[in-house]
Parts: sequence; C-alpha cells; structure tokens
Amino acid sequence: MPPNAEFRNRGRFANDGVDDIDAHDNNATETRIAPTKNLASTEIAIDGVIYDLTGFKHPGGDVVHLFGGNDVTVQYRMIHPRHNDKHLEKMTRVGKVSDYKPEYLFNTEFEREIKKEVFKIVRAGKEFGTLGYFFRAFTYIGIMAVLQYFWATTGSTWTLAVLLGISQASIGLNVQHDANHGAASRKPWVNDILGFGADMIGGSKWLWMEQHWTHHAFTNHADKDPDSFSAEPVMNFNDYPLQHSKRRFWHKFQGLYFLPLLSFYWLSSVFNPQIIDLQQRGAQSIGFNMENEFITKRRKYAVAIRLLYIYLNIVAPILINGFNITTVAQILTLGFAESLTLASLFALSHNFEGSDRDPTASFRKTGEPVCWFKSQVETSSTYGGFISGALTGGLNFQVEHHLFPRMSSAWYPYIAPKVREICKKHGVHYAYYPWMWQNFISTIKYMHAVGVGSHWDDHLQPLSGKN
Repeated sequence: MPPNAEFRNRGRFANDGVDDIDAHDNNATETRIAPTKNLASTEIAIDGVIYDLTGFKHPGGDVVHLFGGNDVTVQYRMIHPRHNDKHLEKMTRVGKVSDYKPEYLFNTEFEREIKKEVFKIVRAGKEFGTLGYFFRAFTYIGIMAVLQYFWATTGSTWTLAVLLGISQASIGLNVQHDANHGAASRKPWVNDILGFGADMIGGSKWLWMEQHWTHHAFTNHADKDPDSFSAEPVMNFNDYPLQHSKRRFWHKFQGLYFLPLLSFYWLSSVFNPQIIDLQQRGAQSIGFNMENEFITKRRKYAVAIRLLYIYLNIVAPILINGFNITTVAQILTLGFAESLTLASLFALSHNFEGSDRDPTASFRKTGEPVCWFKSQVETSSTYGGFISGALTGGLNFQVEHHLFPRMSSAWYPYIAPKVREICKKHGVHYAYYPWMWQNFISTIKYMHAVGVGSHWDDHLQPLSGKN
C-alpha cells in the first residue's frame, strides 16, 4: 500500500488558504503590451499574460519571486499540475506580452490521462514527503553531521574523506533536491530549511533553483536547457552536426574521459564565482532575468554560507593537519567522492542511447507546440526500483520526477508502473533499465557516439529537425 493511502482525497489545491484578490484587481485593464524582456522584477508572464506579484501571498512561499521578470509559463505548469485558470485569477493581471510563442503544449490527451491515473494513487495534498522520506532525510543529515564534526575537529583522513564525500552527496540526492522542488513539505519554511542542504555540500540553493528549474522546464532543449551545454567546450552532451562550431577534436575521446572529468564537479561548485552575484550563467545565457530584489537580497547570505563551508571542509583540516600534500590530497578526495556520487547519477538521467535530444524539432518545422509531458518522458530514463530510489533520492525515477517535479521522491516507485502503462498505451517511448549499470553502459555508449558523431547519417540527425 502506498504511504498515506488511507487518507481520503480532500480536494485541496496547493493554493488553498490564499487570500482572494478583489475582483476589480483581477479584471484590471490590460492596455499594456510589452515584450518579455521589459517585464518588471515584480512581474511574471504566464500564457502571454503579465501578472504583478506585488502583495501576492504565494502558498509555496516567497520563492516565487525568484522568477520575477520572466516568462514562467512552463515552470508554472510543471509545478502546479492540478491547477486550472481559476488559480491564476488570484494574481493581478496587468497586461500582455507581445512576443509570446509557446514551444510546448499542455492539456493534451496524454497529459490528462497520466495525471488522472497518477492522482488516483497520490491524492491532492498528499504529494509531499512521507514519514519514510523524513526518516531517510534525517538519517542522512545525522550521518553527515557526525562525519562533518570529526572532519572539522580532528582533521582529515583518507577514510573520512571518502565517507564525508559520499555523505554530502547523499544530502544533495535525498534532502535538498526534494526541498528545493517544494516537494519535501507542504510548509514552505520546511522546504526552505532543508533546501540549505545544497549550501552545506558546497553548492547554493538559489543558484541550484535557477539552473535546475530551467533544466526541468526545457529538458534536453539544445538552446534552453543549461544542463545540456554546461560542460562545453570540454565535452558535449548535445549531439551537434558534424561541422558544428561547438565540436572539438578531443570530443572523440569523451567516452573515456567524461567520468573522470565529472570528479571535478565539487571543485567547480565550491569555487564558483557566481555565488557572488547569484546569477547562474547557464540560465542567464538563455535570457533568464535574475536582477530582482529576491535575488539581490540573498547574495550576502549565499557568500557567508559558502565561506562557512570552505572553512569547515578546507581550512579546518589544514589548520589541524598542516598545509601539506597529504592534507590537500585528502580534501580533494572528499571532493572527488562527492562529485562522482552526484554527477555520475545526474549524467545517466538524460544522456543515454535513444534519448530524445531534440524534443522541439517538430515545432521548428511546423510551428506547432509539442506535448511537454511527452517530451519529459522521452528525454529521461528510469532505472532500478525501491533500493535505488532510497539511495538516490528518487533520481533513478527520472521519468516520474520530470513528469511530477513537485511530488516527493517517496511516491515515485508507486506511480512508476502506471506511468509505464499509460506511456505504452499512447506510444510514448519510456526508457527503463532494470539495473543502474545498464543505464551507465548506455550513457558511455551515448557519450562516445556524440563525441565521434556516429549518429549523423541519413537516418538519424539529432539536432537537424529531420528525425
């Protein structure tokens, strides 16, 4: 029986408890027409309509202001799968954008059926963390706290370096990920606190949300998914045409070096200068506006927490053991252990044989939007089951996670069989690997094929729009 299955459906939406805005505010005159780039930092656009967030009491907390100044149509739809147009009436409409042209289509037959069946399993208001999730989360938090204490007070050792590195990765997988998706708890303050797990492992919750939510909205989109081009020019995840300017001769060997390269993820995160202005460059490069009050107010806190992390994990062991080759190597080992545990699992999710690397190809050809739910399934993979889910924080259920990103990872094993069934019915390709190593081998083969360009023949041209 699924967790909390005994609770009845109370028909509660995520916006319950929000104070209704006066009718005259909802029906404000919409004489203003502006391009998306001219949105104010307190405004967002959804489905071509501009809304003013000033005074809006968002049930999910003030994190909504992170997106001020942007078109958030896809982000809104993916985070609020139970919402309808009535929910948007709770925000003040102030105009329309002049350049709205959606690439993705919502409310398709496939989407309606998959939501209908999944919501029979996970009732409204029960999609958040279960007792099992919180037991798992606080177990990992407790383990890391103990290991962190010994690392910072007694100095580094080889064994402690490996254990702490894996433990920090476990926080990234099992704690902060659900929290920063707003999926750990119905209460925003719980998500806020647990979300700082990203900062406690060398990252930043705010930079993570800027990049990761954009990745979710535009998965495998060669121009809009920050994860798809984050490793360039060192290696390519995108399968560019043979003569593309982003191809380099060394990419022919990336099937061999991509995993060792991922071991430097920790270093690139801890010493990432983007912590200073909290503007994630990948999201910024596709036009995401991050010059809003929500972000600027949090810069000093992000820097302070990063300095604390550097002290506890780098400075403290050096002060205890001395600045020598052994101590430095042990600190790097911590970073390598965390990096390989985290980054290798992320790499499996969307980079495998048969993944859709050009989900909006038909849009470019016909101008017709593509089903967002279908694109999420066909750009993602799922491997393993309950055990893998407990170890990876549900990241092994990437298909389910990308369909319902604001659902706690505790629920993914329960909805996975129904998701596969509906995908099969609608002819939507669902990539499933019974074992993680099978997904891993597929990822290595994919990275090699991308590097040498072997996919580029008359039959399969990933980023050409011909397949």
